[in-house]
Amino acid sequence: MTSPKTTERIVHVIADSVELEGNLTIPESATGIVLFVHGSGSSRHSPRNRHVAQVLREAGLATLLIDLLTAEEEREDIETARVRFDIGLLAGRVRGASDWLAASPLTGHMRLGYFGASTGAAAALVAAADRPHKVSAIVSRGGRPDLANAALHRVKTPTLLLVGERDSPVIEMNRDAYGHLSAEKRLVIVPGATHLFEEPGALEEVAQLARDWFARYLNEPRSFD
Repeated sequence: MTSPKTTERIVHVIADSVELEGNLTIPESATGIVLFVHGSGSSRHSPRNRHVAQVLREAGLATLLIDLLTAEEEREDIETARVRFDIGLLAGRVRGASDWLAASPLTGHMRLGYFGASTGAAAALVAAADRPHKVSAIVSRGGRPDLANAALHRVKTPTLLLVGERDSPVIEMNRDAYGHLSAEKRLVIVPGATHLFEEPGALEEVAQLARDWFARYLNEPRSFD
């Protein structure tokens, strides 16, 4: 439920020359905002991301959940599963949405964080690597950071990698990516959890870990030095 002191609206973001629709929610006095970068086959309506976003807002952080693909691209992706693995395209959309947030009078003063899931985590890492001084924190949930490839060593943003204990292939991908990250970093294996964190308490643990990580890095107004 949204507090009366919270601003909530549907926004249309121009990113990488296309218009994307998103849900922007800003608690009163928020100094940080988290851009959600969804993964393969998902959207801004993902119940898992929406749950995490609610926990972040309860901690005083603003959130933007956005569709990274147009309706036409989504239809193509359902048939081919091609676009969801186009990390360059997705990272371009993330950069565009970040520019939109920086230019908005509602959010331009806020520190920016990325919450990436699945392939969205790779897009978030690539976007952050390209703008090392504009992104203050990254959290990856069941992510594919390995798909960020050569961008990993350029990431300067503090990064938290969250993986389910029973998601064996993705654990190894995250361990490998962790070794290539030179920024402040942490890898947490969530006990008993599978890839979607559907087990009792698993998603809540993800939300709390993400909340604490973002609160640590986004709780001060943005610096314009």
